[in-house]
Amino acid sequence: MLAGTQGLSCTRARPSFTGVLVLFPTDLTSFLELIRQNHDAIYGLMFAYATSHSLLLAMFAGYAAHAGALNLGTLIVVCWIGSFVGDVVRFWIGRRYGTSWFASFPKLERAIQTAAHLAGRHHIWMILIHRYPHGIRGVAGFAYGVSSLSWSTFLVLNFIAAGLWSVAVVYAGYAFGQVSEQVMSQASSGLGVAMLVIFLGLSWMLSRRLERALERS
Repeated sequence: MLAGTQGLSCTRARPSFTGVLVLFPTDLTSFLELIRQNHDAIYGLMFAYATSHSLLLAMFAGYAAHAGALNLGTLIVVCWIGSFVGDVVRFWIGRRYGTSWFASFPKLERAIQTAAHLAGRHHIWMILIHRYPHGIRGVAGFAYGVSSLSWSTFLVLNFIAAGLWSVAVVYAGYAFGQVSEQVMSQASSGLGVAMLVIFLGLSWMLSRRLERALERS
């Protein structure tokens, strides 16, 4: 048996292009163990996804932190920086190139116009909440860039908002882990997975409802 793989339930292991064994977990416990063994790579992945404010993945990462697969403090910092950097890059693109190059993507252009309209009237609260609605969180940074919002104001508000988002979303997944721990210890792993899927699904539905409310405002 390979060192460090005790207790893993895997269907197979095959060599990757780098010669490292790639494991295929068949249950949640094995998947969390795989995350624990590759935590450095997972932090890099979370940084990349946090640049797009990936709500569900950050929540699952918080759940993994509760299970001990990731460090909670490190995860929050990684998501904070990733979220902040992502919107800074989008702001710079919007400030430099405008929105004319989005004309070929009507849905994307519409989302940017919605975000720009809201930012023009309520830029403070818009920056604080735009990371949560599904259709706006990835494009709002472009809208801020084409608005009259100054770089200094944007950077301060964006840094605060990124921190609030990181703490709120990661802790939501962490708290779910605390609530479900007893249930999962007394029931099957399949029930734990079902509860996790339902939790993430409800979070996604809430983000869509918030998006529609913003579009109507």
